Amino acid sequence: MNVAFEWGPTKKCFDPKSPPIQIRNVPAGTADLDIRMSDRNSDYAHGGGRLHFSGQASLPYGAFKYQGPCPPQGAHTYVFTVKALDASGKTLATAKASRKFPEK
Repeated sequence: MNVAFEWGPTKKCFDPKSPPIQIRNVPAGTADLDIRMSDRNSDYAHGGGRLHFSGQASLPYGAFKYQGPCPPQGAHTYVFTVKALDASGKTLATAKASRKFPEK
């Protein structure tokens, strides 16, 4: 499984709407996606969401609510971890993607 994301219209400091996320090669039997974001520079868990998976290759801006990026100074590196779960909640695959925010 592969995951990638762009910040898109994400606003600084706890924008509650998730950024656009692309998901590829999701294993057969996946019922849900569990998505979490953390800040690598401050060990802060920003939360995430659990979404029903129906074969979609992308999730739009705002697909779930979480605490968006809010680096106190400069840029921080944020990591999204996506788990593909079967109907019983068993993890079938895990993928991660990271990016700095702000990117400039």
